[in-house]
Amino acid sequence: MFDYKLLAALAAVVEQGGFERAAQLLGLSQSAVSQRIKLLEARVGQPVLVRAMPPAPTEVGRRLLNHVQQVRLLERDLQGQVPALDDGGLPERLRIALNADSLATWWARAVGDFCAEHRLLLDLVVEDQDVGLKRMRAGDVAACVCAAERPVAGARSLPLGAMRYRALASPAFIKRHFPQGVQAENLARIPAIVFGPDDLLQHRYLAQLGVEGGFAHHLCPSSEGFVRLTEAGFGWGLVPELQVQRELASGALVEIIPDLPLDVPLYWHHWRNGGELLTALTEHLHRGVAGWLVKP
Repeated sequence: MFDYKLLAALAAVVEQGGFERAAQLLGLSQSAVSQRIKLLEARVGQPVLVRAMPPAPTEVGRRLLNHVQQVRLLERDLQGQVPALDDGGLPERLRIALNADSLATWWARAVGDFCAEHRLLLDLVVEDQDVGLKRMRAGDVAACVCAAERPVAGARSLPLGAMRYRALASPAFIKRHFPQGVQAENLARIPAIVFGPDDLLQHRYLAQLGVEGGFAHHLCPSSEGFVRLTEAGFGWGLVPELQVQRELASGALVEIIPDLPLDVPLYWHHWRNGGELLTALTEHLHRGVAGWLVKP
């Protein structure tokens, strides 16, 4: 039989990114949390954590985290069916990974009513859309929004639609760098703006123009900051159309090559045995994103 106090300690260390914050969450001393992890490792006969900064689960640790994530959701279902088991504690908290651009545009409007109705608290983990699935694989989250179609073992994926990006720059930037008009072969030498090391949108955009290899770029790991840097003329970049409708209408930002968008399909991944709450959220998302995402 599992000792769920030990599993809770493992989940807290991974989710909180360290033993100290896990101890604060659980109301224990740091040494007590460490002892629980050691006892869990003694029970399973192998390490469940890589002692790094932040701590990361081993392969068996990931399996245990996947299990405890699903148990939490199933326990919520049982409390709803057997009211006497409801301890009247805090609302359910669901840990979800999603890309920063979704968080900055459609996510809040798509799920706000659902969270209010179901007394659901969200613990959001921001990851690039190309790598968000690693959080599911690590057992760190119960669901994620990402660009990968194939689910991890024990999970399902649902196509949500595509986020439309446009390559934008300020009028002054275009006048300065492209006085004779935009030429694709010159884009690699003109400063771009990239969200982070895992952001490959600009690479894809250049590839569809026949431009391969590296290119000059700033790094800006903030969706809002990305737009502000683009407006200020730091560089050109791929920006969600949803996020800059006002700037496009006013002319503060313009498309460097008109009518050449880049659509990125997004998928909702969730545990197959995630309980009624996760199923209801999945159905709500399936109905609710139609007004925000485009059909790929």
